[in-house]
Order: sequence, then structure tokens, then C-alpha cells
Amino acid sequence: MIYCYYIAVCLILVILQTTIIPHLPLLNRCYDLLIPFIIYLGLARPTRESIPCVLFMGLIMDNLSGSPFGLYITTYLWLYVGVRGITKMLRVGERLLIIALLVVAGVLIENLIFFSTFRILESQSRLSAEAYHQVVYQVIWAICTGPFMLLLFRNMQQRLDAGLKGFFNQKDKQKGAV
Repeated sequence: MIYCYYIAVCLILVILQTTIIPHLPLLNRCYDLLIPFIIYLGLARPTRESIPCVLFMGLIMDNLSGSPFGLYITTYLWLYVGVRGITKMLRVGERLLIIALLVVAGVLIENLIFFSTFRILESQSRLSAEAYHQVVYQVIWAICTGPFMLLLFRNMQQRLDAGLKGFFNQKDKQKGAV
């Protein structure tokens, strides 16, 4: 059941990112919306639940984007591993500033991997000033919205867990009555 929830959240974020947000003038240069979800998985969920979801998200994005295959899978896995490593060294908890910095770091890591990949593939290419402006714009959006998205994911997960717990408790009571 939890995997169905993760797939649903992933698909909703991908649809928002690929069909709705590019047509909104203020949001058209927003960061990758899957980054906060990957950070949430790294912070709050067990590895056995998270890795299949991260791989699924990377596979979906690799298929939808025009980038070299495996770029998003690699990026998302490195981001997930980095978050897991940081949480072992630091106590992140509910500190909004640290969560905001994690989302910003995720955006910067993703852009660094993308720029490095395209630099390797096209040796004559140079990054334009527009590319740097795009990264700055994404970082600003990540600071403003990233922590709130993580809190939204946490609250949705808590509601799902509470609903499933109530559902299974109700079934157990019905079995005992029969």
C-alpha cells in the first residue's frame, strides 16, 4: 500500500512539473519538484521503502526528459545517499533552516551533475549567463517552498499511516466479532 502512495505522489509531482508549472509565468523556472520528495524519503522513511521509489522516479524522469538515459536515476540516487549520510552525522529533526539548506543543496547538486554531464558530452559547450541565472532562481524557489513541501509530505504520510492503522484495527475488531 505504501508503494502505491509513493507512486501516486511521484506521478502527481511529475505531472505538475511537466504540464502545469511550465505554463505559469512566475513558476516556469522552478526547481525539480521531486527533490523535496527524495529528501523527505531520505529523512523520514526506511531504505527498503525509499530505494524502489527513488529508482522509479529517476526512471520516469529519464524517460520524459531529453537527457542521456540514467542521468536522473544517478542524480536522485546520489541525492538520496547524501541525505542519508547527512542524517547519520547530524540530527536534522524539525529544524526548518537545516531542511531548507538540504533542499537548496539538493537543487545545487542536481544542477552540478547536469552541468558536468553536459560539459563532458559536449566538450565545446560553455554555460551561458542564463544558465547561472536559472540556478539562482531555482535556489530562491527552493528556499521559499522546499521546507513547506517536506512538511506537506510528512503530514500526508502521517494521515495515511493513521488511516491505515484505523482501517486494520477495524478489520481486526470485525474478525473478533465473527
